[in-house]
Amino acid sequence: MKTVRLLTPANALARAAWLAALGALLTGCAATKVKPWDRDLLAQKKMQLVTHPMVNAIDEHIYFSKEGSTGGGDVGGGGCGCN
Repeated sequence: MKTVRLLTPANALARAAWLAALGALLTGCAATKVKPWDRDLLAQKKMQLVTHPMVNAIDEHIYFSKEGSTGGGDVGGGGCGCN
């Protein structure tokens, strides 16, 4: 009876490459840190996702009043199915 080796050197090398790539993807963003002298730039009003909270709240209220639902403010079209 012939035995089959499942872990050939080529398979082992491919597995090691995949594990290295996966490790790099999972830890890539964790290695970057914001320097203390760059935090003032990131804290500026123009760097926020919502630069004008009151205007955003009014827009969301109007959308809620027209649509009759909450959320989905980034999706185009109305509740009737038309775009």
